[in-house]
Amino acid sequence: MTKSVPQRMSSRAAVQEVLDRAVSESGLPGMVAEVQDRAGGWFAAAGVADKASGRARLAQEQFRIGSTTKTFTATLLLQLAAEHTLGLDDTVEQWLPGLVRGNGNDGGGITLRQLLGMTSGLFNYAQDERLTSRHYGPAFLEHRYDRFRPEQLVGVAMSHAPDFAPGEGWTYSNTGYVLCGLVIEKATGRSYADELDDRIVRPLGLTGTYLPGGGQHELRGPHTRLYSKNHLPAPDAEIHDVTEIDASFAWTAGGMVSTVGDLNRFFGALLAGRLLPPAQQGEMFTVFPTPEGKWIPGTSYGLGVASVDLSCGATLWGMGGAFTGSFCYTFGTRDGEHLVSQSLNGDWSDPIGLFTEVLEAEFAKTGSA
Repeated sequence: MTKSVPQRMSSRAAVQEVLDRAVSESGLPGMVAEVQDRAGGWFAAAGVADKASGRARLAQEQFRIGSTTKTFTATLLLQLAAEHTLGLDDTVEQWLPGLVRGNGNDGGGITLRQLLGMTSGLFNYAQDERLTSRHYGPAFLEHRYDRFRPEQLVGVAMSHAPDFAPGEGWTYSNTGYVLCGLVIEKATGRSYADELDDRIVRPLGLTGTYLPGGGQHELRGPHTRLYSKNHLPAPDAEIHDVTEIDASFAWTAGGMVSTVGDLNRFFGALLAGRLLPPAQQGEMFTVFPTPEGKWIPGTSYGLGVASVDLSCGATLWGMGGAFTGSFCYTFGTRDGEHLVSQSLNGDWSDPIGLFTEVLEAEFAKTGSA
C-alpha cells in the first residue's frame, strides 16, 4: 500500500506533463484526460477551452467525437442482432434494396458483419476528391454548413469501384457505418438518434452524448471551442474557430458529440459486458491486426472497436475519433475497470502520439490488460 501511492502520483504527474507539453510545444489550444479506475476518477487539463476568453478546459465539456461514433453504431446494430431483429450475415441488399449498386458494387454480396468490420471493400466516400476539396483547405470555411443526406454519401461511394471484393481485404471506410445507420433506422422504424437515446444514453445516464439533428450546427450544452488550421501544413497557418459546423457529412460514422466522462462510462459498460449479450460481445471483440499503413500502427480492429498494444506491455481496448477541430481517444483494460478518455480541441500536430504517451504513462505501472 505504501508503494502504490508514489507510483500513482508519478504516473499522474507524467500524464499532466504530456498535456502541458501538447499546449506549450505543439501549440494546441487545450488537452484533457479523465481517468477512471477502481480508486475513482481523476481529471487533468492544460490550456484553454476558448482562445478568446482564456477560459480553462473543464471535465463536463462537450466536443465532437468523430469515429468514436462507430462504436455506438456497432453496439446498436449488435443489440438488434441479439434481439433477432436482424442478422450479421444479412446482406445490405436485404435491408437497403438497390442502394449499393453500380461500378462493381453489389449490396447482395456484402454482409452487415463486413460493414462493421471494415471488410466490405466499399470505397470510403470521405476520400472522394470532390468532397475533400470542400472539406479540407480554404474552401472548408464556405462549405462548413453544407448538409448531406446519408443516401447522398452512399451515392458518392457508389461513383467509385470497390477497393476489393467483399471479405478479401481491410480498409477504413465511413461508408459502411453510414449504411449501418440506415439499416438501424430501417429495422426499427425509428431514427438513429432515438435508438441511441433509448438504448444507450438514458440507461447509462449519459448527460452530454447525442447525435446532432439536421441543421443543428451548435453544441447543445457546456462545450469547448474547437479550432482548426483546415489541414494546411504550414506551421503558421491561420487557426479558425470551427465549433459551429454541420456534422451530417459524418452522421453515424462520425457525427456524435460527447464528454470525457460519458465516454468512460460508455466504454466501461461496453467492455464489462453490460450492453451486449456474450455472443454479440464475442463478435464485437474478435479483432484482427490492421494492415500496415492502413490505419493506426499497432492496432487490431473488431466490429466497431479496436485494441492497441503499448510498449509497457498493456493491451488496451476502445476507439478514437477525429472531426474538424477535435480529436478524442478512449481506451482501457478489457474488463472496463481502468479507462482513460482524452480530448484535444485542435486538429493539428500529432494527436495519436500524444494520446499514446498519456496511455503509456497511465498504464506503465500495470503493464497488463
